Amino acid sequence: MNTMVDDSASRLARMKRLKDRVESRWRKQDGLRPTPLGHGVIDAALGGGLARGRLHELHALLPEDAPGAAGFAAMLAAQRGGVVIWVRPGRAGLSGQPYALGLRDIGLDPARLLLCIAPDTAGILQIANEAARCPQAATVIAEFWRRAPEFSLSASRRLALSAETSGATLLMLRIGAEPEPSAATTRWSVASAPSMPLLANAPGHIALDLALLRQRGGAGEGKWRVVWDREHGRFIDVPPLSGAGRPPAVLRPAGLARDAA
Repeated sequence: MNTMVDDSASRLARMKRLKDRVESRWRKQDGLRPTPLGHGVIDAALGGGLARGRLHELHALLPEDAPGAAGFAAMLAAQRGGVVIWVRPGRAGLSGQPYALGLRDIGLDPARLLLCIAPDTAGILQIANEAARCPQAATVIAEFWRRAPEFSLSASRRLALSAETSGATLLMLRIGAEPEPSAATTRWSVASAPSMPLLANAPGHIALDLALLRQRGGAGEGKWRVVWDREHGRFIDVPPLSGAGRPPAVLRPAGLARDAA
């Protein structure tokens, strides 16, 4: 009798462990569903949206395009939701500091942002790797200026593995650097673009020139000029007529950084 009870308890325990593993796998797969950008053509090229739990590179080939690339990273983070960890170089004076009002203007609550300053590239990589493993982090942005030899293929593989393990979206923001081999799932080129002027010829909504340069395991590539639709948290096409535009004000100019409240 006791043997039968023990066998039944053992079978129930095994069934419960199997059920827990299956449910855990379901939860992980659900959490790694792509994040749609809201632009039908781009989402189709990406297979539904930006892959979560993956490493992505965002390139501003010219330093003057840094605000556009930083804005794109912030917009992607706003679409993902959750906690955002932004790792920046200690020489933050190169581009100023993240600007709370500008972040709020695109729909990213500054209260969800944790800003980390690293002394050098090695420090950025170390912090980004640890942040990508954090289960509470939804998006990690690691910012590099110019060439970063430490960001090697091996280093990018370690970062990609950390993101895959936790499910975080890891965005490598590369300013003024040519693309190099890496483990990134997608690689983008980002630049500010003109947009439709508002009344009285006021600067229009935030517009960006996006180019999907590479996508691992997919043939989707392309170029798009888009406007950020803050109200609906999505990217839409720019109307054909263009005028005075403005880059995303997510970075306060270095000379004004001391005046930030």
